[in-house]
Amino acid sequence: MSATADHAEETNPASRLGFQPGQVVQEFGYDDDVDHDLREGIEELTGTELADEDYEELPDAVLLWFREEDGDLTDALVDATQAVDDGSPIWLLTPKTGRDGYVEPSDIGEAATTAGLTQTRTFNAGKDWSGSRLVTPKTAKAGKR
Repeated sequence: MSATADHAEETNPASRLGFQPGQVVQEFGYDDDVDHDLREGIEELTGTELADEDYEELPDAVLLWFREEDGDLTDALVDATQAVDDGSPIWLLTPKTGRDGYVEPSDIGEAATTAGLTQTRTFNAGKDWSGSRLVTPKTAKAGKR
């Protein structure tokens, strides 16, 4: 890999999320406050625009922006699991501590468990956002689609 490519990976905020060229990422919860650098980084890595909430095909991953005032997190996560295949990641992004819309980590853990998801890691998703990688167990949704 060239030094330029190495530098691009280091400066792309989405590079550590594991997206690959050609993948489709469906986005839920978009609003003006999202991290546009992260969104653009995902599009750069995949080579495709983020699919909106009306996308009807099966995406490779879901990007879910969620704020405390957005309603019930468990419901949002259940909806997100219906959009992806078993084992596909759901990248949950919530405002960092002290920011408007902050969601307690214990609430994230409880909602994920209730929705049948496993949290595999957390990460810094930008200046104002924290992220959690959630996945469905590969056998959890037998008979889906």
